[in-house]
Amino acid sequence: MSHPPTTGQDDTSPEVILGVDTHKDIHVAAVINIHGVLLGSHSFPTTAKGYRGLLAWASTLGRLRQAGVEGTHSYGAALTRHLLTAGIAVIEVNQPDKAHRRRRGKTDAIDAEAAARAVLSGRATAVAKAGDGHVERIRLFKLAKASATKSRAQAINQLKAILVGADPALRDSMTGLSNPKLIRRCADLDPGQPDTPAAAAAYTLRLLARRIIELTREVDDLNQRITDAVDAHTPELLQRYGVGPDTAAALLLAAGDNPQRLTSEASFAALCGASPIEMSSGKTQRRRLNRGGDRQANSALYIIVIARLRWDLRTRAYIDRRVGEGKTRREAIRCLKRYVARELYELIARTPRHTSRPSIA
Repeated sequence: MSHPPTTGQDDTSPEVILGVDTHKDIHVAAVINIHGVLLGSHSFPTTAKGYRGLLAWASTLGRLRQAGVEGTHSYGAALTRHLLTAGIAVIEVNQPDKAHRRRRGKTDAIDAEAAARAVLSGRATAVAKAGDGHVERIRLFKLAKASATKSRAQAINQLKAILVGADPALRDSMTGLSNPKLIRRCADLDPGQPDTPAAAAAYTLRLLARRIIELTREVDDLNQRITDAVDAHTPELLQRYGVGPDTAAALLLAAGDNPQRLTSEASFAALCGASPIEMSSGKTQRRRLNRGGDRQANSALYIIVIARLRWDLRTRAYIDRRVGEGKTRREAIRCLKRYVARELYELIARTPRHTSRPSIA
């Protein structure tokens, strides 16, 4: 992924690589040259001033073009955005393996140096997600929706559990009602002063029912905002058969705000865990199921395939043909997931970037 030169760097100075071990309050940075020589390490606070100081310090040691950062989706997310804004290619780095740590020990400076060496050696190659556009909005909306949905389910379960042991007169008046009617009936209860077990039960039922109604409004609002964000980012995605707002959002989150970091549709399929893995040895030539990748994106592909199996005649004909060739139904569905990943990648990859980088001054 090409980036413009960082402002203030001398193109004649030797190239260096930055490695960062990220934490909540401080980031520890290390810089090595292209020959693997450690030039220095330093810690910086996780503030706007600290990010500027980190970049300025690293730039004094040479021409900075690449940085390996641990935790680009958590503690290093803000630093990643700052480095990308400065034109630095950010590579996502995993924690060093245990064998390496047993040999060298464990300190933040050692981990930062290991991050830089992972970039230099080519062991770390995944370009970090930008997190500065429509997809980041979708991620935040989905995060809020997931917690609201979970809280609503807990409240519904609590409401029904209270009804099981409630006073028979109250319980009988609620028998046979559907969930929406049951919740509205409980929300309209008038328990009076909750100074008896029966009144306390009615009071709690009303409280839980009103909480469920409010959470339902919140979930509906977030659903609409997710739909609008997906439509603004990739409008053609929702027009494909079997693709809904939640499945589209999961696939967009896997690709990130900079889907150009994925080199091909095969890399997108691997990212979604929909690409078979070679398991050949000697005369045995076979492939096995990919159990890695983004499992939410993998689940989204499965939901799309199942939806097409229900309503799309071409998909049903494909399954029947592959089963007739000797594959099991499950294996045929895996093949379909791979094809769906290829189809949707073409839409996601050609989406122009719309960034909304905030100022950190």
